[in-house]
Amino acid sequence: MFSTGQLIFAILFIIVFAIIITGTYKKDKKLHNKNYKGVKWVGIIFIIFLTILFIIKFLLKN
Repeated sequence: MFSTGQLIFAILFIIVFAIIITGTYKKDKKLHNKNYKGVKWVGIIFIIFLTILFIIKFLLKN
């Protein structure tokens, strides 16, 4: 299906990509912690809101 060269390239690409993404994340971690302090609460409230909507939909359907 794939040649040996293509498989080697794919494996090396995945390894290098993962290393670069990890390094970039570590470098920007302080900045993200400073700028996005309350984001987790917004996400939690959004998930709760969606859950309530699905519950209401389920109750009104039956």
